[in-house]
Amino acid sequence: MGKLLSRMDIPLLILTIVYSILGLIMVYSSSSVSAVITYDVGTYHFFIRQAIFIAVGFFIGFFIILHFKTYRYPFIAYLALIAILVILPLLFVKGKMTNSATSWFEIGPFNLQPSEFAKSILIVFSAVYYAKLQKRKVKNIYAYFIPLGIGAIIAGLVLMQPDLGSAAIIGGIVFLIFLGVPAVQNNILRVFKIIVVAVVLGVGVLLYSGQSFLNSMQMSRLNFQKPCTRYTEATGYQVCNGFIAINNGGLFGVGLGNSTQKYMYLPESHTDFIFPIIVEELGLIVGILIILGYGYMLYRILRIAKMSETLRGSILAYGTFWYLTLHILINLLGVLALIPLTGVPLPLLSYGGSFTINAICMLFVVQEVCIENKTIKTKREIKAL
Repeated sequence: MGKLLSRMDIPLLILTIVYSILGLIMVYSSSSVSAVITYDVGTYHFFIRQAIFIAVGFFIGFFIILHFKTYRYPFIAYLALIAILVILPLLFVKGKMTNSATSWFEIGPFNLQPSEFAKSILIVFSAVYYAKLQKRKVKNIYAYFIPLGIGAIIAGLVLMQPDLGSAAIIGGIVFLIFLGVPAVQNNILRVFKIIVVAVVLGVGVLLYSGQSFLNSMQMSRLNFQKPCTRYTEATGYQVCNGFIAINNGGLFGVGLGNSTQKYMYLPESHTDFIFPIIVEELGLIVGILIILGYGYMLYRILRIAKMSETLRGSILAYGTFWYLTLHILINLLGVLALIPLTGVPLPLLSYGGSFTINAICMLFVVQEVCIENKTIKTKREIKAL
């Protein structure tokens, strides 16, 4: 373990641990009231479950991911991709509906959300696929669009649940990874023309079919500005109460555990709206520090991506960078009414089993890339002596 730690990115590891602990504390603080009143369970219910999710994530990270080299990923990537393409349609038959979306499988006392794992599977698949194209020196630009097509199919299946937030993130991840591939960047004008034609055709088909891209509930979310003028409406109530929580907190907060908005004013206070509760209890200064900490975490990940010795490793880290970035932006901008609210959790802070385990595992994948980078560099330096 000591040898592994010496090759890991220690600042990134510390941030992962700190945010996981802070998230665990705030999940308990924000959910202790709703656990009893809404869910009819004990005050520690969500705290205990979140602790289990974090422990599982770190166990998989330390004892599996860090002992499994990325060159072994191809077989797993293709197998996992086939599995997710089979599992997602099964949700419409066997899935559990929560908050008007059929996004979960009920497995005993826990719920599994396949769309969360679809994000990491697409990152790993893209890394393996593009590395294979690079190794074979494939020049046919159309071959590089395959992950985009697969990503579009998966995003479409998730959108049908309906889960607009996850679908947008899945589409964003595969597209941003695609743009970061060297072969694509070298043919950017041609790629741009192909994308424009595809978008025009797609919009044309949608308009001709008479189908609406968004359902009525999703359309209502486009009315997101000035939420407090619609306090009594579904489109304004929750976001406005988030504003009230942030305003209550001021610079230094009302104290840990002393939030008033968690008393049923914010129904999703331990998931999508955990940031307003954090600001209310710990203050705006802590809220700003959390955002800055996220920025430094993302910088460390991007640094590992740029220093990677292989395209596979670079895409694994780069994909994780966008995975976390999109979650952070969509959550915070939605909570602040700068974009429509889509119900996306905040990395390591929000409650959620599938998302928490997946996010921690992807951070350990980045650590494995970092370890491999340092190992390759050391071997090269020794060989040069």
